Amino acid sequence: MAVLFHQQRNGHIYEVRSAGQTRRLYTDGVFHSQYNPLHGVTGSVWDLLFLPSQFYDPVELKRVLVLGVGGGAAIHMLNRFAAPQAVVGVELNNIHLQVARKFFDLRYRNLQLVHANAIDWLIGYDGEPFDLIIDDLYFEDQGLPTRAVAADASWFDLLLDHLTDSGMLVLNFVGQKEWKQSAYFQESFVRDAFPSVYRFTTPTCHNAVIALLRQQRSLREFRSRLRTQPDLDERNARCRLRYKVSRIA
Repeated sequence: MAVLFHQQRNGHIYEVRSAGQTRRLYTDGVFHSQYNPLHGVTGSVWDLLFLPSQFYDPVELKRVLVLGVGGGAAIHMLNRFAAPQAVVGVELNNIHLQVARKFFDLRYRNLQLVHANAIDWLIGYDGEPFDLIIDDLYFEDQGLPTRAVAADASWFDLLLDHLTDSGMLVLNFVGQKEWKQSAYFQESFVRDAFPSVYRFTTPTCHNAVIALLRQQRSLREFRSRLRTQPDLDERNARCRLRYKVSRIA
């Protein structure tokens, strides 16, 4: 595997490695993102971030907010399979943004990349709400990925302030235990806000990605939409998706 980029800054080490057409971003040894222009999906956790978009028709997801851009894998897949009118990506790490543009081809006319703290940005944001908000906010702690923002009542309250009445939240948790400790299980206002909730997992990692929908949507609708796109159709031998989805509510 070739090293295309290596930089040490403020005590952190950033690398972009390549294997054929695949690009991988590492920060302090933590695997942050993967992109291959020849493949529609990654076969790993980043697929889980965009997959919930398939509960909706593309015309329903006009505005998308991605908190935690990394190398932009989820944004690539959103544009490929959901084609929203506008995507805003908020990322605290400016080196990640530079790498995403240069090595991961993260350049779209519908994309606005913002270098900012996600909490501060959301508190100060007074624009149109979003149909989909993806929370993939992580940092490295002793070589392990750690959520940057606790999924507590105040965080859900802030996210709901910027979500449309028919929108969806997608949150990435390190594992099932972290998800069980979230405000969804502690606060009735969170549960009441989302009549449909699904958990996505993949055998390639321990993450639990949770999709919380403000409208009732079924797995039948979800799977029907996947089958309209060869890269997402599990009946297709070339499909690289590796995931499980289960209904929580």
